[in-house]
Amino acid sequence: MGLVEWAKSPWGQDVPIHIAWFLLWVSAIGGLVFLVVHAIYVRYWATPEHAGAVPPDLARKLPERIQRHSLAARLFHWIMALAMFVLLFTAFLPKVGVQFAWVTWHWIAGVVLTASIIFHIIHASFFMDFWSIWPDKADIEDASRRLRRALGQSAPEPRKFAKYPLENKLYHGVIVLAGLAATLTGVFMMFRVRTPFFTRNPYLFGDMTWGLMYVLHGLAGVGLIALVMVHVYFAVRPEKFDITKSMVFGDISREHYLEHHDPERWVPETTTSK
Repeated sequence: MGLVEWAKSPWGQDVPIHIAWFLLWVSAIGGLVFLVVHAIYVRYWATPEHAGAVPPDLARKLPERIQRHSLAARLFHWIMALAMFVLLFTAFLPKVGVQFAWVTWHWIAGVVLTASIIFHIIHASFFMDFWSIWPDKADIEDASRRLRRALGQSAPEPRKFAKYPLENKLYHGVIVLAGLAATLTGVFMMFRVRTPFFTRNPYLFGDMTWGLMYVLHGLAGVGLIALVMVHVYFAVRPEKFDITKSMVFGDISREHYLEHHDPERWVPETTTSK
């Protein structure tokens, strides 16, 4: 059973046309297995990390609510999330037997997603701390400490997190790769359907290039199934729910900040961000 389906071009050339659709179920089941294994691990084996003492003078200086996400960042997140769900449902429901006119809804959601990503790149580059979501040396050192301690080895106490824990940063990196792969190939694929943006031109690329583009688009799409499942799972976990609420209301409590974050690695903003 191959991972890619092939067809003959009019000139007798073997060209890829899309991924094998059983990969849809591989991604969904893989995501479900991860959720179950993680839930069992947290329930029976995970131990809470030592929070460490907080200097009283620091606690007194902090506001009662700490801003975590600006309004612009929250709007981007929910618009992107809506577009992503529409894209996944319109792409894969027909593959499991739910038939409807999905193409128009799919490319419209793709346009919304593309516009939101462009906005986010500009917003994150010029109005936010761009590097706060990318792993740094401290993240790697603390990950090594946690691993060694989990294996029963001697290691220094890991520091508290910056604004984003390492697992958030790694997830962000993976979903950026999958999202950009799906988005960039999707923009070119819009030349194969009638839209107000481009003149339809199915001959823009050769058969082999189109085929590889469809394969990459499909691989990114099925990968996003598992990634979205994992994201939703962590969003509804009780210990992560304060973070989820911050994506709605924009802030977290002072107590949550002091318990989970290092004030030297994440200095709270004292004014409303853009």
